[in-house]
Amino acid sequence: MKKIFLYLLIIFNSTILLSQPVYTQKDIDVCNSKFKLALESDLASLPLNKVIAAIGKSFLGTEYASSSLEKGDKEKLVVSLTGLDCYTFLESSLVLARCVKNGRNSFEDYLKELTNIRYRGGELKEYPSRLHYFSDWIFDMNKRGIGKDITKELGGKVYNKKINFMSTHISAYRQLKENPDFVEQISAIEKKISARKYYYVPQEEISKIESKINDGDIIGITTNVEGLDIAHTGIAVRWDDGRIHLMHAPNVGYKVQITEKPLADYIKGNKKQTGIMILRPL
Repeated sequence: MKKIFLYLLIIFNSTILLSQPVYTQKDIDVCNSKFKLALESDLASLPLNKVIAAIGKSFLGTEYASSSLEKGDKEKLVVSLTGLDCYTFLESSLVLARCVKNGRNSFEDYLKELTNIRYRGGELKEYPSRLHYFSDWIFDMNKRGIGKDITKELGGKVYNKKINFMSTHISAYRQLKENPDFVEQISAIEKKISARKYYYVPQEEISKIESKINDGDIIGITTNVEGLDIAHTGIAVRWDDGRIHLMHAPNVGYKVQITEKPLADYIKGNKKQTGIMILRPL
């Protein structure tokens, strides 16, 4: 009986260990510094979009970090605040802003909200539960009332595209190479995404609607890459010239920055970028 109890205890402790979030003391320090900034600047008194923009600007100059969420063999909540890619930058800004507005200013609060934002339905399960496709992320945020997809109401056109990039590029994803079951699950998710009716504002029409975009709106940049929905993301900011610019983590070798050109002109300068989707956080 004692052996059985010890065996069950080992399994229980192993399960807890596998589910533990991954972070460093530096991540905790960065998180706490953002909450301190929010308190000193009384950010909680501002509208959510202004809080997102303010926290996003506090990340300016942060180094780019690629593949920061791919840690270990099992899906865990990975915190990456010392280095950011385009998604983790906007994700961190949104999560911190929501914590600030809800008066939840501890690192534990951050971890809970991060899980809520990163995973489908707010539930961390296995690798496919992470919202890998950004249009799927927008759909989930809209469905749960965390944000509103305002692309259509801003004059967006129907965005018809077959999404299958992950399932057709298995070699690029370690978890898919090692888990055939995950490929089937991802493929099923891709079919659901492809069957939905999405909208986008084509690049040549962005300048016409930019007056309706707010500071802190989340931008997903659509692409002509086959099988892929959105190739880049960022946060909208109205800059000194009165135009909407993109605050983002551009690529390896660059730091979090605000585009020199307005968003409309920035996208026209990239042949693979076709337009934008806009999510307004609530």
